[in-house]
Amino acid sequence: MADTLPRPTVNGHANPRVSLLKFVPEPAAAVEERPVVEAVDRPDNPLADWLTVPDVPILPAWARSAASLKANTVALGRLCAWHARYHLLRAPKYAFRLAWLALKGMWRGTRGLWPTLSAHDQSAAVKALRAQLKAKPDDVDLAVRYALLHRERTLARRWRWGAAATAVAATVVGWWLAPPLLQAGMTAAATIPLAYLGRGEDVQLLDNPTPPLRVDMNAQQLNDALRAAGLLKQGKGDDDGPRVTCVMGPVRDGRGWAVIFDLPKGGGKTAADVLAKRTAIAAELGVDEIQVIASRVRAAAGGNAGRVSMWVADDDPYLGDPHPSPLVKADTFSVWDPIPFGQDARGNRITVPVMWQSLFFGGLPRRGKTFTQRLMTAAGLLDPSVRHYVADGKGGADWMPMKAVAHRLVMGAEDDAVEALKAMLKELLAEMERRFVLLRGLPVSVCPEGKLTPAIVEKYNLPVIFVTIDELQEYFTAMEREDREQVINDLCRIARRGPAAGFICNFASQRPDAESVPTKLREIITLRYCTQVVDQTSSDMVLGKGKAAQGADASVLSEDHKGTGVLVTGPASFVTVRADFLDGPAFAELCQRGRALRVKHKQLTGDAAGDVTAAADQAGVTIAPVLSDCLDVMRHTDRMHTVALLDRLVNLDDDRYGDWDAERLAAELDKAGVERTTKQVKVDGKNLAGYRRSDLEAAVPAELLLSARRVEPAPSTNPATNTASDDTAEGA
Repeated sequence: MADTLPRPTVNGHANPRVSLLKFVPEPAAAVEERPVVEAVDRPDNPLADWLTVPDVPILPAWARSAASLKANTVALGRLCAWHARYHLLRAPKYAFRLAWLALKGMWRGTRGLWPTLSAHDQSAAVKALRAQLKAKPDDVDLAVRYALLHRERTLARRWRWGAAATAVAATVVGWWLAPPLLQAGMTAAATIPLAYLGRGEDVQLLDNPTPPLRVDMNAQQLNDALRAAGLLKQGKGDDDGPRVTCVMGPVRDGRGWAVIFDLPKGGGKTAADVLAKRTAIAAELGVDEIQVIASRVRAAAGGNAGRVSMWVADDDPYLGDPHPSPLVKADTFSVWDPIPFGQDARGNRITVPVMWQSLFFGGLPRRGKTFTQRLMTAAGLLDPSVRHYVADGKGGADWMPMKAVAHRLVMGAEDDAVEALKAMLKELLAEMERRFVLLRGLPVSVCPEGKLTPAIVEKYNLPVIFVTIDELQEYFTAMEREDREQVINDLCRIARRGPAAGFICNFASQRPDAESVPTKLREIITLRYCTQVVDQTSSDMVLGKGKAAQGADASVLSEDHKGTGVLVTGPASFVTVRADFLDGPAFAELCQRGRALRVKHKQLTGDAAGDVTAAADQAGVTIAPVLSDCLDVMRHTDRMHTVALLDRLVNLDDDRYGDWDAERLAAELDKAGVERTTKQVKVDGKNLAGYRRSDLEAAVPAELLLSARRVEPAPSTNPATNTASDDTAEGA
């Protein structure tokens, strides 16, 4: 049963009481009287400074919440486990080193005990009397004294050597008779002191698990670097000049050095000047500029216009194995939540909220731009309340898996694809206007801000719409001037007004200049991401004018930084992000899962519901690859010349179709069961060899055609009920 829209409100009053001229004033709300509090910090109060409570946290940052305590405890446990594994692996090495040190200790101990065992304390007197006796051989008294002292030394040697031999023999016998566990304890009790005795000044029993620092930094080096970069004034004579005030550090933080400092007053320099001099500072510190991560500390974090937070990495933080996207293991996802995007230089998780936003991706070819753009779309695949409109100007295989999900899918920038794009934009504009009419008619209690909400999505069956266009410049360069201006205006309207109606624009281009992607379209985009570009001018074209001077410069990235770019989320907010990795097979698998979710929730619509090849993939029916690819590239036309068909197949998969000719194509399609009703087709007034789409579809099993063509009409915007509609297609 449909809900009845309530009467419109007047100035926020549902049932206003009005006279002929004005509203009857509503009774004044009762104001709660609060007790007057006497201020302590008055100028005339001499105790104000003494009574002022310090605005300083009582507990350290790591102990202010149970979550922080738990996280630090878990981190300590991981650290201890890592050290245990590190040293356990080197146990044989440590055993050999311990035995060697014990031998050295035994030698040193024996050498130290030798004077005691040989009664060295009495030998000096014996030697002195012997020398005197040689000088006076007739002195009887001297001879008697020498004989007695010599005998005393001999008896001392016998007792000492006997005691030592007895102790050693008793120890050996005891060890021999002891059980194995006690033998091990006795061995350790003897070996450890001997090893300690045998160690040298620079000898360690255990290896140091921390590698030598590749980058060293202290306050003096920081000041010298800032002074050389022109951010601190030079001193006179022996005076070094002004210095920065280090609020924190420099201290070790992960795989680098962290420091927060204030620039000295009177120098006329700000935090923005430090960010603009990042390359010069990096050179003075002896590192690459990619290793210097600097940002301004805003007032909300206790900062000011001259406070800078800097982290200097030991090496390039954006190299190494990529991190797989967590979306691969997720069952479902809500686009109302921030989308997991990647990690920054310090390994912190970066998420991107996309509701009420529009996105633009730019950069050089083969730098991971499309892979990164697909992360946004992948999140929408796992949300059955998202409807996808996709256009790929390149027409390759990157976006072809979206045929299983996309309500509209435009591949390539040929004439038929351009017409399909224009029709798709008209459909989007009509849907946007229809939604605004609906939203304007909803009561404030249902639509308080005039924007789409999760409740409205569910109640009125208004899915969030993802508008994804890759290689945008291909469409603009393929259009005539009038068509180009019309498409640009349509895209601007969608990007400017669409977010309130649940439209999320996700655009990408390799050449974001004024000719390829007009400035008036780029300036509307709120979130921007740029992979490597050639210079700062190109970086500013993607990220916004003046961003490079603020530190958001994608030209510092190198060819090795695939999938890494600068993400700008606001006028003064940016971060360099290494995007999560989502390869082609994983993206295709997500598309199939997205199709299954939409079939389950009866949200499979448009091209996806009528796509034969997508239906075959989901049903597990094998169609010849050449037949599937031909159907994909002919999705916007019912007939095509052989030459054009081969060109599009090569564009789709150059490795497979690069050396094919007309005869090879005809033979492979004949093997796939295609029977041509005619070998000549007329396209644009030219009658040449070609194929009809109907002939290709005839080679597909009939049950797939029937299931794929059960496409439902446009979904109703009446409030949803528990009774499913009979004419809603479930897809293939």
